[in-house]
Amino acid sequence: MMTLTQELSLADAQAKKVGWRGWAALVVLMLPVLLVSVDNTVLSFALPQIALDLGPTSTQQLWIIDAYPLVLAGLLVTMGTLGDRFGRRKMLLIGAVGFAAVSALAAFAPTAALLIAARALMGVFGAMLMPSTLSLLRSIFTDRDQRRLAIAVWASAFSAGAALGPIVGGILLEHFAWGSLFLMAVPVLIPLVVLVPILVPESRDPNPGRIDVVSIALSMATMLPIVYAIKEFAVHGFESVLPLVLVVIGVIAGVLFVRRQLALPVPMLDMALFRRGSFSGSVLVNLLSVVGLVGFLYFVAQHLQLVIGLSPLQAGLALVPGLLAMIVAGLTVVPIAKRVAPRIVVPSALAFSVLGYLLVWVSMITGSLELLVVAFVSLGIGIGAAETVSNELILASAPPSKAGAASAVSETAYELGAVLGTTIIGGALAALYRANLVLPAGLPAEAAEASRETLAGAMVAADGLDSALGAALRDAAAHAFDAGVGVTALIGTGLVLLAAVIAALTLGRHAAAVPAEH
Repeated sequence: MMTLTQELSLADAQAKKVGWRGWAALVVLMLPVLLVSVDNTVLSFALPQIALDLGPTSTQQLWIIDAYPLVLAGLLVTMGTLGDRFGRRKMLLIGAVGFAAVSALAAFAPTAALLIAARALMGVFGAMLMPSTLSLLRSIFTDRDQRRLAIAVWASAFSAGAALGPIVGGILLEHFAWGSLFLMAVPVLIPLVVLVPILVPESRDPNPGRIDVVSIALSMATMLPIVYAIKEFAVHGFESVLPLVLVVIGVIAGVLFVRRQLALPVPMLDMALFRRGSFSGSVLVNLLSVVGLVGFLYFVAQHLQLVIGLSPLQAGLALVPGLLAMIVAGLTVVPIAKRVAPRIVVPSALAFSVLGYLLVWVSMITGSLELLVVAFVSLGIGIGAAETVSNELILASAPPSKAGAASAVSETAYELGAVLGTTIIGGALAALYRANLVLPAGLPAEAAEASRETLAGAMVAADGLDSALGAALRDAAAHAFDAGVGVTALIGTGLVLLAAVIAALTLGRHAAAVPAEH
């Protein structure tokens, strides 16, 4: 049996450049990525309409948002491995049909409970989509230079979707009911179902081994409790021991999962991948970069709409320059990465993100909207370039036969990063907001309680007060929030710096290095 290094070397030796069919396949594979990234940003815009229509409880509102990413994160590794075994194209098609069908059902859900169930099912089919798209790129683009460009284009679909999300959401909600946001999936995924069998070749692991149900159960028992614990802590903090118990359960299951993989002759997830610095380092860079990006979007969306007073559509347009910068940086770094070592390229790129967070801190002091836009452009340059290089390294560090499992690890890092971004940045911001809030005298008890809870609560409460007291409450809440943003910007700076240090210490010394034989 070949070692991991030998399989990688053989794959590089057999690499061939693709023609127009390969690039056409890339365009088709971008469709589900674009859809999922748009879906991540539009639902929060629809939540007020959903609340009025379906009347969910506060807990149900959280589950409407959280059911999808929770199930998705728990199943990514399992679905990636099943794609390696049964065929990645087959998994992609099943995921696309299922995602479109369930999205259509979600659009017409008559109750909050049925909408939550539909969102959970969307997570099941979404977990089939994402690892399949990235792993199919690994099998189509065997030439590393072409693959690096393909991954840059693929990653740009995430940024494009994030940019389109607020704009598309604002337009649809202005003219149609909230269900229109879910119906978007149908016209996007129909071309994929038609064109994938024509343009995308099937690929799978030629020696997949047997299906290990215990490994599948342990992988889910690792991810689901940990992700849920993070979300519970974000909402309730230290009020309950439940998050701690869930983390302990997840860690125990994770240890058992690793031990089982090491003992199996053909493991579900090859733990040897994590011994390669380029693989494990890139996964950590992905995780921390997404934490920084999502954390920024979490507070900047509130600042733009609730403090400055922009509409959702205007706020979305204000973010477009930064998201375009992310796309351009991801494409521009491709020729640079061919000549410069990853351990130099990635930290250099992340230096722009560090600068972006520092500019956020300055913009909170000066109150400059223009400077905040520039800050996001700088942040986007760093994240776009770093994510392109790290994603390519993750695939290049894994043999083609294990592309699905490797892609699933990359996607899991992305989902965990999104959850942690909200938890770390959002949790710190909530605590700092309450600590900095100085309520004006004469405020009714109910308004005071709502104001201490969230910035949005303060702004809604201010609308029900007389003009002078309402203005004083708005000013106090905005000052407290922006003061908190200034501190959380420094936390974001630290996280991105940590990613840069990890990249410098773990990523390759040479550009496009071929693994040496042992």
